[in-house]
Amino acid sequence: MAESTESTKSVRTGLGQGPGRLLVMLYGVFTVAAASRSIYQLIAQYDEAPLAYILSAVSAVVYAFITVSLVRGGEGARKAAMVCCAAELLGVLTVGTWTLADPSAFPDQTVWSDYGMGYLFIPIFLPVTGLMWLRRARQAG
Repeated sequence: MAESTESTKSVRTGLGQGPGRLLVMLYGVFTVAAASRSIYQLIAQYDEAPLAYILSAVSAVVYAFITVSLVRGGEGARKAAMVCCAAELLGVLTVGTWTLADPSAFPDQTVWSDYGMGYLFIPIFLPVTGLMWLRRARQAG
């Protein structure tokens, strides 16, 4: 029984350790950036670009959930983070393509506009890196 507890503890702490710390930091920064920007825009500028501001708020929630999952660790958190990273990647690809195909649909930028160009393309690379890290964490566990 003690071995099982130790095994669970090492897997549980493994997601946010090593290179996972960089992911935790980046997702944390993006959570704060997307949340603060979207809250302000939803309150002060909602009528200008409601879709863009709502999508930025959604991205902040996704980033926050992934951050918490990486910090929490464990197999359940890893699976939840995998789903959220996949949803994030789908969101970035969808919104990125949509903003290029129909720029008039987005009078203001979202975090995911143009595949995250306004954020140095980190929004397109972050979920890919997260998925790779989470897959590696599963194989290691």
